[in-house]
Amino acid sequence: MTVLLAPQPVEDSADLVAGLWAAISPEFLAVIGWLPQRKVLEFPQDHPQLGFIVCPVVGCPQRAGGSQGICPTCWTRWKAVGRPPIEEFVLVERQKKRNRKTGCVVPGCERLRKTHGIQLCVSHDYQRQRIYRLPLDEFVRHPDVVGFPAFGPCKVPACTRNRDGRRHYCHAHAERWKEFQRTTGATADDEQRWRFTQSAIPLGGEVSLRGLPDRVVAELLFCLHYRTVVSGSKTDVTNFRPLGDYARANLVQSLEDISSEVFTKTRRHMHATFVTILRRYHTNPELERVKDEWDTRVFGHRGILRFDSISQPWLREAAKIWAYDELPRHRGGNAKGTCQTMITSMGLLSDSLRLQRPDHGNGPSALSRTDITAFLNRLAFLQAEGAISAARREYAVRHVRRVLERMRAIGLTRPGEPMHGLPEDFMLINGDTPDRAEDSNAGRDLPIEVMRFICTRLDSLEDTSYREIRVAVELIIDTGRRPDEICQLPLDCLERDGQGQPVLIYNNFKANRLGRRLPIQEVTAALIEHQQQRVREWFPNEPVAKLKLLPGPTRNPHGHKAITDGWVCARHREWVDSLPDIMVTTTEIIDGKKVTKMVPFDKSKIFPYVYRHTYAQRHADAGVGVEVLSRLMDHVHLSTTQGYYRVGEQRRREAVERVTTMQFDRHGNRVWREAKALLDSEHLRRAVGEVAVPYGACSEPSNVAAGGDDCPVRFRCVGCSHFSTDVSYLPDLEAYLADLLRSRERLRSAFAAADNWAKAEAMPSDEEISRIRRLISRVKADVDELSEEDRAQVEDAVSVVRRARTSIVGLGLPTIRQSLPAVRPNRSA
Repeated sequence: MTVLLAPQPVEDSADLVAGLWAAISPEFLAVIGWLPQRKVLEFPQDHPQLGFIVCPVVGCPQRAGGSQGICPTCWTRWKAVGRPPIEEFVLVERQKKRNRKTGCVVPGCERLRKTHGIQLCVSHDYQRQRIYRLPLDEFVRHPDVVGFPAFGPCKVPACTRNRDGRRHYCHAHAERWKEFQRTTGATADDEQRWRFTQSAIPLGGEVSLRGLPDRVVAELLFCLHYRTVVSGSKTDVTNFRPLGDYARANLVQSLEDISSEVFTKTRRHMHATFVTILRRYHTNPELERVKDEWDTRVFGHRGILRFDSISQPWLREAAKIWAYDELPRHRGGNAKGTCQTMITSMGLLSDSLRLQRPDHGNGPSALSRTDITAFLNRLAFLQAEGAISAARREYAVRHVRRVLERMRAIGLTRPGEPMHGLPEDFMLINGDTPDRAEDSNAGRDLPIEVMRFICTRLDSLEDTSYREIRVAVELIIDTGRRPDEICQLPLDCLERDGQGQPVLIYNNFKANRLGRRLPIQEVTAALIEHQQQRVREWFPNEPVAKLKLLPGPTRNPHGHKAITDGWVCARHREWVDSLPDIMVTTTEIIDGKKVTKMVPFDKSKIFPYVYRHTYAQRHADAGVGVEVLSRLMDHVHLSTTQGYYRVGEQRRREAVERVTTMQFDRHGNRVWREAKALLDSEHLRRAVGEVAVPYGACSEPSNVAAGGDDCPVRFRCVGCSHFSTDVSYLPDLEAYLADLLRSRERLRSAFAAADNWAKAEAMPSDEEISRIRRLISRVKADVDELSEEDRAQVEDAVSVVRRARTSIVGLGLPTIRQSLPAVRPNRSA
């Protein structure tokens, strides 16, 4: 959102008012029909931000509202007549005592009609009935009947009506004055104040700013202009009008002097918005930086940056200078959050100095390395007490070290600066930082069954929110982009490469790399094309270059603003919490046996950013190399990519346990007849007591010790009792069998010139072929006996084991990339 800034603080009221008027565009004043001499604005009924729905009752010009969709006056009348069906009630024309828009029908008469039914003013109606006694049409044509001048404007400054007769006021204000006198006993001395505090008689979208100070008028129009033109927010006339009425009734000189508590919730929000707009107008970065709370929109960011956690004046002032220097160095929507986190860490240092020093840390020259040690000990104490986590302790030390080093680097210890006199030993060194806990980001992906459950229920996400939220979540799942990158996609974000394949064009805001290209699938491209068509139908007259693929539903009349990632995350959280329990398979060791059961998945682990981790893990599981995956994730460093996925020991261990239940000896006999867990000792035995050989593992001690290079029956493993295999080697066994059969046929037909003894030595034996055939058949038969669910779990485990095997033990065999797991098997373009 654009921020309008005053170049310098303005103290003179006349200059301030002139500056506010200068910031309001003439086009906007024309839209609201503003004339300086009249001081009345009109909310256009069909305006996208200022418009309103007129009461459907025939002849009623007021704004509709309420549960029945009619104006308050008609609602009162509807109750009075017995609450008939609203469809019938709106067809009965509203009878009005006055119609100030229509004058007397006598030519040249400037007075208003007496009533809606009587088309003459009071004076002419008296003449017609008491003097001439003529029908209306003859009376109007009578040569002696002439028009009367108006009685003049109502004496209430805010009123736009004329006086009703020789009284000081229009009919409505005359009745109000009578009621005020009756209820309060007001005298003529009170009348002058009563006039100036009275509001105008509301009608439709009209708002009178008469009788208000020039500054209040300028502030109201400036804030309305800002909300309408800059923010694109809708403004309801029934919420805007009371601001001026209250300012007039209480003789306030500025909107900032009004307490929000006097309004209802909706009007209180509007007043707070107006006050915020005015404060931003009055300030600039140089003025904001001296405060203890910064509105970071003045610096081009979002949110409030607070320094109240730092109690020492010198340290707080140094933190402000650091933040002023740090904010421009950040991009993206979380610059304020990053700085606030570091300031909060400085608050922990401030607390340590305040609590553990006699002078509470108010003198920087008295500090030393001892105070740093005390700070580190206090963090250890807070962690032991459970007040902070181990990660928070580590980050606090890192943040404080970084901030202190930056403060020294920008010269805050020089004479005249806040940290002057701070000793050199008041600093953190490498050994002060606690060891970093194991990275919890790696492996934060969602299990395949959870992803399938979520993707089959995306229709309910659209039902509970709206279409753009669903599309955003789908694109995050399909592309693995960050939520803000998806939310800010332009309408023309889809292109085709030289082979006609779809490519997504997006901006990496975090690293400030714009125009990035990501290959996507056709189903994802179809989703984008459908959304593009929807947006074009929504905003047919807007230029494509300014439209967003996912336009926000509010404050967005032209489609130039996108939904925010915060809004998507909030709606996504509400949706996930509303879903039924997501059951996943887990295993426990009970009495030495592995027991499989279904438990609910923790829904707090399901949020939009985790789909990025799942995207990385999905491609890593398919065998995509880390270099390629790094480019897909748009990372500069491979180490960053490696933090997004894992095929770690725990995952390999689970896969090995599942595959080991399908282990066979050389005769095809099942080694593990029951699906039980491998004990820790058995895992170690598998790691150190076996060696990988083609198509299985060897447990012969001398061969294990030699790393598989000391075997007299090498490459004839199926004839050795030390050999075993499992279901994960089935593709290798099948390939080996096919190779033996091809070799036998070639030796029988193509090598006639070879001696018989040479051919006999090279010929694969029938025993070996039969043994391998039987082994393959037994493995396949056992797999076929499994249930569909168990078979799917075994297949997933086989994929993990084979990937781990090829990445750890190179057998010289060609590797084949695995296909991506079917997260949404029923989805089509």
